[in-house]
Amino acid sequence: MGMSEEVRQKLFKAFFTTKPEGKGTGLGLSISYQIVTEKHSGSLECISSPGNDATFVIRIPHVG
Repeated sequence: MGMSEEVRQKLFKAFFTTKPEGKGTGLGLSISYQIVTEKHSGSLECISSPGNDATFVIRIPHVG
C-alpha cells in the first residue's frame, strides 16, 4: 500500500517501473501524463505515502 516519496517523484517518467526487470515497460503513466498535460492542458498527480492508499487526481479544464 502506498509508495515512498522517491517512487512518487519518478512515477510519470518514461520507462520507470517498480516491476522486476523484464516485466512491464514503464510507459503507461508516462503516456497518460503526456496526454492529460499536452493534449488537454490539464494536470495529473499522485497523492500517496507509505502505508496509505494512492490517489490519482486528473484535472482537465472545461472548454466551452
